[in-house]
Amino acid sequence: MSIEMLKLKVLITCILLVFLMPFGVSTQADTGIESDLATSDSIRLLMKKTGAGNMGVQAMNQLLPTLKTLVPDAPEKFWQDFMAEVDADELIELVVPIYQKYLSQQDIDAINTFYDTPAGKNLIKQQPLIMQASMLAGQQWGKSLAQKVIEKYQTEREQAEALNEKSKKESQLSE
Repeated sequence: MSIEMLKLKVLITCILLVFLMPFGVSTQADTGIESDLATSDSIRLLMKKTGAGNMGVQAMNQLLPTLKTLVPDAPEKFWQDFMAEVDADELIELVVPIYQKYLSQQDIDAINTFYDTPAGKNLIKQQPLIMQASMLAGQQWGKSLAQKVIEKYQTEREQAEALNEKSKKESQLSE
């Protein structure tokens, strides 16, 4: 497997896991929840209410231009086939066991109840727009950070070159 494909797999995995988590849910590293294991159906209901699978697909669509830069030699047909394989239901099934590991049935029930409230329904409605705006803000922030670092290294390089030139001239004068 090429480095580019490995980078692509890692990036896609990270992105999907982030966007499949309903916002407002916190997890703990070791909860010891085995005694009150959340049912797969209640977790699927949570995912359905929040549109988590569809948000994962939306995130993939928004990130496709970035992914294309990681594998620039891939033909357009590759990306069409890639996106055709992205399945919201499959994404949900991937995270059900993760939710079961960290959240109890009581937690899932409470979260599902929240998403039935006006505030929860509004969050669900606004979440795709929030995600889209957040991704754009993150991209702009990343570009800004990259520009700052590039400028810093350009300045340092120019200073090093100037110092090197000065040293050469001093060396020539002392000869």
